[in-house]
Amino acid sequence: MTSMTSMTSHPMARVDVVIVGAGIVGATLACLLGEAGVEVALLDARDAAIDASVAGKGPPAQRVSALTPVSQRLLEGLGVWTWMAQRRVSPYRFMQVWDAQGQGEVSFSAQQAGVPLLGHIVENDVTLAGLERRLAELPGMHQFLSARVAGLGREGEYETVMLEDGRRLRTPLVVAADGARSRLRDLAGIASQAHDTGHVAVVTTVRVARSHGEVARQAFLPTGPVAFLPLLVEGRQDHCSIVWSTSPAEAKRLAALSPERLGDELAAAIDHRLGEVTVIDRPQTVPLSQRHARRYTQPGFALVGDAAHSIHPLAGQGVNLGLMDAAVLAEELLVAHKRGVSLGESRILERYARRRRSDNTAMLALMDGFRLLFAARHPALTLARNLGMRGVDRLSPLKRLLMQQATGHRGRLPRSCR
Repeated sequence: MTSMTSMTSHPMARVDVVIVGAGIVGATLACLLGEAGVEVALLDARDAAIDASVAGKGPPAQRVSALTPVSQRLLEGLGVWTWMAQRRVSPYRFMQVWDAQGQGEVSFSAQQAGVPLLGHIVENDVTLAGLERRLAELPGMHQFLSARVAGLGREGEYETVMLEDGRRLRTPLVVAADGARSRLRDLAGIASQAHDTGHVAVVTTVRVARSHGEVARQAFLPTGPVAFLPLLVEGRQDHCSIVWSTSPAEAKRLAALSPERLGDELAAAIDHRLGEVTVIDRPQTVPLSQRHARRYTQPGFALVGDAAHSIHPLAGQGVNLGLMDAAVLAEELLVAHKRGVSLGESRILERYARRRRSDNTAMLALMDGFRLLFAARHPALTLARNLGMRGVDRLSPLKRLLMQQATGHRGRLPRSCR
């Protein structure tokens, strides 16, 4: 992988694609393109790459993702999953979701879904370190760290990416993978529709007295959902990653509690199903908003991942949606690349947008509906909600649909994910 120094000896360097944002989604897209011989410049504001020697070792990191079997297949195809699995990935075979205000509960297993596993909980550093190792093996891959974009310009069929330190890159296509508050999206003049979910996530890691049994658990409380995501640490099923989505005031209160008191409240939140809960790191709070870009593309420019859509974490689908964006965009771009068509051409990018926008829109609407339904406190709605959950747990067609959503098997999958 070429460094930025060797690439910028000329006032204007040219590459096939510039990707801004080297997180999981941006790095995956770079790998998919780089493997096919596309010359890519990957920019990120981070000062350094992930330290692969420590990723997945010691206490689990707070930031994790629930990767579906479809996402796993994508990472296997890139040759990074084997390394990740040697570090730390935590499989889960069961899911339990229940209403803490009543008796409604939905549960299903990998066996019912017809898959070996429902997914894996993986620390983000492990996934990203695996991707960065693969990027380093690819020719024509240029890594720009400590790189901040100052502006965008367009001349003919080319975009110019101007960095704050004066360097410039010329390319037919710029891809923004720089997160929910995407600076690139703003520079490109693409509006987004956002609304505050009214929730802040409290994230931490805990040790539990009873084995989690490879079950992902989520309880809907009056103030919001709390998830216990199973972690496998040194072969033991006694750790969980916590995501507790609640009101800003409640999140502030929870984060200020002593570890002992927070553990007690977490244990009570899931009806003591895992026994005593011990908090092992300092909780962090993350504001949650839901956002959707008005459009995903324009000539010479595309949005992927959270830059295009950010979603409430209650279904754990955020990074999986972003990985599907990367896989579909790469598939469309590589068809164009083989034909010698400009990668920034509108009709190529519009095909990507059509394939991804409907799936993402449906998932955002579904998650917002769940959030609003479980936030309702009217007794009649609570009763209807609980009866509905019991019905879903018995009705196989609807339950099968939920399992397909959970495992990522929906719609037309790109080849790299089949």
